[in-house]
Amino acid sequence: MKKILSYPLSVIFYIFFFLTLLIFHPIQWVSLKLGGYEAHKKSVDLFNFFLLRSLNVLGTRYSIDNKYNLPTDRPCIFVANHQGIYDIPPLIWHFREHHPKFVSKKELGKGIPSISFNLRHGGSVLIDRKNGREALVKMSKFADYLNQNNRSAVIFPEGTRSRTGAPKKFAVQGLQLLFKKMPEAVIVPVTINNSWKLFKYGHFPLGIGTHIMFKIHEPIPVKSDAPENLVALVERTITADIK
Repeated sequence: MKKILSYPLSVIFYIFFFLTLLIFHPIQWVSLKLGGYEAHKKSVDLFNFFLLRSLNVLGTRYSIDNKYNLPTDRPCIFVANHQGIYDIPPLIWHFREHHPKFVSKKELGKGIPSISFNLRHGGSVLIDRKNGREALVKMSKFADYLNQNNRSAVIFPEGTRSRTGAPKKFAVQGLQLLFKKMPEAVIVPVTINNSWKLFKYGHFPLGIGTHIMFKIHEPIPVKSDAPENLVALVERTITADIK
């Protein structure tokens, strides 16, 4: 019965989802051209708020367990496991005061209204996973940008989404580079649970009634240990709470 109900709800969700993409694309463009970074950022925040409301059509709800007062006077490096594309709107909305910027594959930089525009113009970095050397050069410039502008990074070091929720091995080079280049930053490990259940039937129909949970772990100053040790600690911290 639940799967049968998911068909009409998925149709309604996709209507709202794609309307949101189409409506906010010109809003972002105008905001950036007329108001610069700050106006564009506000449009992106609002865009992700409406993406969350679209997901509510599926009965999706979110809870964020955060016991910590994260600093805004220096960059944060949010490191999380990755279970689905809908991991992203809650992170952008909930941590909007930290100006989160994403490490994303270059393929997402074109062809998707609103999302591609934001990735290209909002401060995120697009990397070619097949060209490791170029990716590291871009990551180095990305770290400089974050340091200079007091903005935060969001990185999913598993590289690809987990289809079952089971954690994948972290890719370490990008993380280690960020840690080396951003000694004043704090690392914020994030464990995401249940997001994969939205896709348990594939992209259509989507799962309904999913409770996606984000657990924010204790922040770790980058300067507290060597980068390789920090990567191992962060991976253990995140994966220990995956259910």
